[in-house]
Formats: sequence, C-alpha cells, structure tokens
Amino acid sequence: MPTYQSWGRYPRAAHARAIPIRWRTDPLPLDDAEASVLPFAMGRSYGDSCLNDGGVLLDVTGLDRLISFDQERGVLRCEAGVTLAEILALVVPRGWFLPVVPGTRWVSVGGAIANDIHGKNHHRAGTFGCHVSRLELLRSTGERLTCSLGKNSSLFRATIGGLGLTGVILWAEIQLKRVTGSSISMERIRCSGLDQFLDLTAEDQAYEYSVAWVDCIASGRRLGRGVFMRGDHAGATLKGPRPLRRARIFVPFDAPDRLINRTTIQCFNALYYRRLLRRRTHLSLPYDTFFFPLDGIRDWGRLYGRRGFLQYQCVVPDQPSGAAVRSLLARISDSAEAPSLAVLKKFGDLPSPGLLSFPRPGITLAVDFPFRGRPTLELLEDLDGIVRTTGGAVYPAKDARMSPDSFRAFFPGCAAFAEHVDPRFSSSFWRRVYPA
Repeated sequence: MPTYQSWGRYPRAAHARAIPIRWRTDPLPLDDAEASVLPFAMGRSYGDSCLNDGGVLLDVTGLDRLISFDQERGVLRCEAGVTLAEILALVVPRGWFLPVVPGTRWVSVGGAIANDIHGKNHHRAGTFGCHVSRLELLRSTGERLTCSLGKNSSLFRATIGGLGLTGVILWAEIQLKRVTGSSISMERIRCSGLDQFLDLTAEDQAYEYSVAWVDCIASGRRLGRGVFMRGDHAGATLKGPRPLRRARIFVPFDAPDRLINRTTIQCFNALYYRRLLRRRTHLSLPYDTFFFPLDGIRDWGRLYGRRGFLQYQCVVPDQPSGAAVRSLLARISDSAEAPSLAVLKKFGDLPSPGLLSFPRPGITLAVDFPFRGRPTLELLEDLDGIVRTTGGAVYPAKDARMSPDSFRAFFPGCAAFAEHVDPRFSSSFWRRVYPA
C-alpha cells in the first residue's frame, strides 16, 4: 500500500486502509467501512487535515480526467484528482492560466478547493474558491449534488475550504484567466527591515503577484529583513516550461535531525540576503521557476530529518507599523527554534465564498520549523496567543497542533460549518479541533 502521510510528516497516522476511487459514476464503497472516511489525493497538506488516524482514506487520485475545456471562455471542467500541473500543461499553450496557484503544482483540484488555497496574487484574485463556478459532491447517503452559489449554496460554501469533510468532490468547473505569455517579468528588491516591506505592499495593486522571503532570525533594526518579489505575466511565447516534468534533484533519504539548526539557517539567510549585488534587480523567469521553486527538489521535506517539520501559517490584521506581525517575528527571533523557509504576504480584501476559509485582509506569515518536540510546540502555542489577541487566524491546511479553543477563536463560523459535515466523514484534524 502506498504511504499516506502529510507533507510535513508530523503527526504520524495509522490508517485502517485506503480505498481507491476510480470512477465518478460509482457509489462510495462504504458498506464494509465501519470507520470514518476522508478523501486523500496528493497529500500536500502539511499537518493532519489530510489524515484520518484509525479510519479509512478514500484515494481519489484515480479521478484524473479532464472533462471539457471551452477555449473561447476559458472554462475548464475536470475531475477532482486532476493536478494543477496537468491543467497548466493543457491551458498555458492556449493562452490561459490558473487564476490562483500555491507554492507547488502537485496539488489536486479537490485539494485546492477543500483547502481554498491562495497564492501570490491574493490581493487581486482572492482564493481558488472565488473562481470555482460549480462542483459535484457525493455524500455518504449516495446523493450526488451539483453545488454553486445559486444551487445548494450552503453546501457549496461549506465545501470550499471544508477540508474534505462534506463529501467527495467528483468534478469542478473553474474559470481560468487570459495571459499574454508564459514568462513572469519579476522585480526583486532587498528589504532592510519590516518597515520597507510594509511600504512596498502599499504598491501591490500595481502588480499581479507579490511575496517576500523573510529572515526570521534577524532581530533589532534588521527584524523582518528579506527579499521582496513582485511581477506580472509577460513574454510573447506561450509554450512555456514542461509542467509535468518531475524534479531533477531529489533527496533520497532523511537528513540528520540536526542538519537544519539556527547556525546553518543563519548562514543560509545571510548568503541569500546578500546575493543580490544591487538592491533592485529585474529579470524574466519561466512561470514554474517563479511560482514553484521547491518543485525542483523531490522530497525536499526529508531535509528536516525523520521527525519531520511543521509549517506555521497565520494571518494578522495590518496594524499601524505592522505591530502584530512585528510581535510574531520578534517572538520567533528570540526563540531557540530554527525557522527556515519563511514568507510574508499581504492579503487583499476580496472575500472567499468558503465558510471555513483562512485568508482575510491582513499580513500572512508562513514559517517552517524542524520538529523538536515540546519546545517547538510551545513556541507555536505562544504564536497562537499573539494571533488570537490581534484577531487573526491560523491556516488549517498547515496546522498539526492548534487547540479547540484557538480554532473556535480563529473560525467563529465553525459551528455553522459543522452542520454540513457528512456524518461518515472525519479527519485527525477535525476530531482534534472540534471534539464531539
């Protein structure tokens, strides 16, 4: 049986079994499944929202068919197991692009909807769910419901960002966007601290995409220093890279647990920050290099060692002088943990249709931490406290340890969402944050 785990590999889960789903016309195979069930596709969620410890997984990667594509209007209908990579391979040569992409192309359409993913253009485009016009949902009762904002709207809103708990998404219809070329014209700016990052975000609306790498070990006047990147689609060619090509570099085994530590991260951050010879540079990149840099390294999560890692992603209000995000960065910098990959981004104010969607106006911070046991968990609990105090939220798709009290504070609409959870569906995450 394939290994079913989350991308962060923490926590571990022992599933009773996995049942493949290959045809959207078939009923759910639930008659002999006494335990709860949960859809599973690419496993790119970082925490336990894609795990069902002790339960059954419904492997939906077999739902991988492209159903229709209207090239004039840019409307694509496909099964939920189709990956974003497969969609890009089809539509980019025809002058279209996905309206929202995350940091990896190896995400299924069902996963993109269930986690209501966001990207570098949230300030303009909102979340993935904003561009889903219709979907079909298969419930444990055997009901097949076509859902949209105009039909079965409550269930539609619950399914977008619903973490796979409302049933199996069979297919979805997505509105794509026109692009002029397959390259990205990018400007890269070295930021000396958080104040400069905040100044640059004021110019976000002039660019389709913006994001910043941030050095989470820097402190004092250098707190929040990093590299700000922004860009737009450009170039005359639409051929682009080969989006289905697998990574040429791979990590064949788990690295030693202490390979990523504060010393190695501090050295890397200094080199990365100083590699720009000029404070501003302009360059043209293939879109995969701009959007999916880590896809070039297969199994890069193994660099964190056998204990895995946790990604902490939160959003906090955009307060004067960045007070909320400044508090988060200061707490991380003062800790003994080794914050590695870290990004800052300003979210826009376009609301998602999802009841449980994470993005909202403010500043989002995402940081990877090698898992070191209790000290790591205690730091993340401290960060939760800052987020709660400021009225922010933590991203369920990245979470592996938030408390029920925190979850209810971050998502006050969770009780309304719970009414739409299919009674046969559950997950390790849901049982942890919303115990019966």
